[in-house]
Amino acid sequence: MYPDSVNLPFNHTIIAKDFVPAMPGAVPPSGDGFWLLIQGNGLVLVPGEHGPALPAGRGAATVGDAPPVPLGTWQGAPLFARAISRDVQLPAGWLCEPFNAFEERIPDTLLTLGGFAKQVLHWQQQSRHCSRCGAILSANSGNWGMRCDGCGHEHFPAIHPCIIVLIRRHDEFLLTRKAEWPPGRYGLVAGFLDMGESLEECVHREVREETGIEVTGVRYVGSQNWPFPSQLMAGFVADYAGGELRVDHKELEDARWFCPTEMPEHIPPKRSIARWIIDRYAFHSES
Repeated sequence: MYPDSVNLPFNHTIIAKDFVPAMPGAVPPSGDGFWLLIQGNGLVLVPGEHGPALPAGRGAATVGDAPPVPLGTWQGAPLFARAISRDVQLPAGWLCEPFNAFEERIPDTLLTLGGFAKQVLHWQQQSRHCSRCGAILSANSGNWGMRCDGCGHEHFPAIHPCIIVLIRRHDEFLLTRKAEWPPGRYGLVAGFLDMGESLEECVHREVREETGIEVTGVRYVGSQNWPFPSQLMAGFVADYAGGELRVDHKELEDARWFCPTEMPEHIPPKRSIARWIIDRYAFHSES
């Protein structure tokens, strides 16, 4: 189990030792380097001596034709990101590993680097025109913001806060299931923060809307960057306060109470804050 939520994949701590970020406008490092090639919802990897590795060198630089985005250095070598079309044929032996694969095959460091690249590329792809006047946006120097060439308005990456919460009732805890998830998988109540809400108010509303129950003792336990495409997951634990389960079938397929001796077939993968919360607060009565 990860010692704290800051140690989860997609959070910067995972890569802080070997990754030196570079802001837009900085002179990119010279020489061959590593490539974060994002194809659809996957990260392109190559076989390495110790498992999956990042493509590197001039061969990697020729895959795809979108302009490369310098991200800094990784283990002392230049690091670039590029989005490539799903139609691009990868070299023999290379593979595109989905970020949300059921089996966790991508090492945490590469998963985190890939998540950062995915978030940067999404921001750039979605920020080509000003939402005020429609003119072209140009990159700022020194940050990830954009400035409108027409009206001068500045735009900055939108990070969307979400809550995710484990609800406990004595020795039981509530898990929910969405219809689109793999068969047998259950997770936690989660949802986007609404305008005018605190995070704690969002917990109460989302739980009430999705399951019909009330909670008390809402307490924050940790957070995780979630680059799909640009969320921040704020994790909470809460206690059951009353009400009968009434599943909102527009949001969920099922919701039910479980206990450590009677678990669903699958729970969220270890890369997620959902699993970190379940492991720490469902099986162990930490407060």
